[in-house]
Amino acid sequence: MRVSTTAASVLALAMTLAACSGTQSNSERLHRFYDQKLVFASCDGYATTASDEKAFADPRFECGRLEVPRDYAYPGGATMRIAVLKVPARGERIGSLLLNPGGPGGPGMGMAAAGATTWAQSRLSERFDLIGFDPRGVGASSPSVRCYSDAEDDSGAAVFPTAATVGRFTETDTRALVDRCAKGSGGREALAHLGTRDAARDMDILRAAVGDAKLSYFGQSYGTRLGAVYAELFPDRVRAMVLDGGIDPTTGTSERRISQFTSFQRAFDAMAADCVTRPDCPLGTDASQAVTEFQRIVRPLLDHPIPAGDNRTADYPLAVGSVIAGLYDSAVWPVITAGLAQIRTGRGDTLRKIGDAFGGRGADGRWPNIADANYAINCLDEQRHSPEQETDLRRDIYRVAPFLDPGRGPDGARDGCEFWPATPTLDYPYATGIKGLPPTLTISITGDPATPYEGGLKLAAALGGTALTVEGNQHTVAFAATSACVNKAVDDYLVDLRSPPADARCVL
Repeated sequence: MRVSTTAASVLALAMTLAACSGTQSNSERLHRFYDQKLVFASCDGYATTASDEKAFADPRFECGRLEVPRDYAYPGGATMRIAVLKVPARGERIGSLLLNPGGPGGPGMGMAAAGATTWAQSRLSERFDLIGFDPRGVGASSPSVRCYSDAEDDSGAAVFPTAATVGRFTETDTRALVDRCAKGSGGREALAHLGTRDAARDMDILRAAVGDAKLSYFGQSYGTRLGAVYAELFPDRVRAMVLDGGIDPTTGTSERRISQFTSFQRAFDAMAADCVTRPDCPLGTDASQAVTEFQRIVRPLLDHPIPAGDNRTADYPLAVGSVIAGLYDSAVWPVITAGLAQIRTGRGDTLRKIGDAFGGRGADGRWPNIADANYAINCLDEQRHSPEQETDLRRDIYRVAPFLDPGRGPDGARDGCEFWPATPTLDYPYATGIKGLPPTLTISITGDPATPYEGGLKLAAALGGTALTVEGNQHTVAFAATSACVNKAVDDYLVDLRSPPADARCVL
């Protein structure tokens, strides 16, 4: 093909400009992120809640902000900033231990701050800098997701439609929710890049920015998903990985939700069985009738909320949500039953306090954005459902967890993510068939209500690592450092890279 003189001149000019501008590939554009040196200084200005303000005031703690691409497909475009808190190692340093508390939506800065106390006598705080980071969209990172105000959180108006959420929802509801989240979170383009795959890539840039050739990681609950996805993307960059309360990477959204709510029902039944042996149990004296008694207590709140202190009320969603939160740890069961007994007196103060504590509400009325970020991240991680599929899932949840059934049928369920500005990016299964991954340690508790025991075993098998079985009734265990057996297994693994035997078990 012949090229005209004019066309040839234009082509030559374009090539010259391209050469002068230094056309770069995406991998080359990422170098500036990997080459950045994370500068740590005072943690002033990083707290987003009153509790964080108090926790971050410790002079040992250092904070900084990591710059990452908003969209890894276009690393030359807009960026996000990830907030990071470091607790320097107390002794001879191995490297950094990156932490994630779960959620999704849990802020990791606070986890590192808490680790300075819970692991104060541990070899972990002696040998590692504890690195807590708020994943993209979370806490002090920017932009952060905000769909509802603190006042709306207090009033119960902050609702995210899911199959397990009571109520009937419409297309108008879910469209409006996405619009308000976009408005409060930096726009629709920001909402499109909050998934776990992006967060895992952020974590690799953080690994480089703190000077580690390989990653040492501790994640609990959702943090096990984040760790597994990192292992899938960067298996050769993993040094050690503890995954506490493992999420099954092999099953899709509906199957996993059914498994989870089956476990919540088991936890409820165990709580009820304990309750009926005690005087004045609000669930009666026959454990087989506990679900019926529970429904008699909480269903009236659907139409008639009751006072709950501080000019707030307790309605059905708050009461049931607080019970679910309390089921995470058997130590809280007596508080749940006290709260149910209090409902019969016309007050909801106790259950409201459980809900506030679980959601992280501060004494000053500020809420962290955990629920908002949880919704946004799951919109990019979980499989999208039609209204019919979500209604079927709600029906199945009521079947396997009847204590959650409000008695008004499954109709009106809707996937709150149906109009999200991007399609899901995680895919199922994930983190399977990984080559070159060193040994990992997954901890799974037999009576875990939120991340069922069997799911943790499947995660360990998918990663080809060791599963540590823990007998007990709670959700996650290692960060609390309450089990000497678990503590030793985790310390030996992370510090000495020595895995426990395949048949190892601990008892809480």
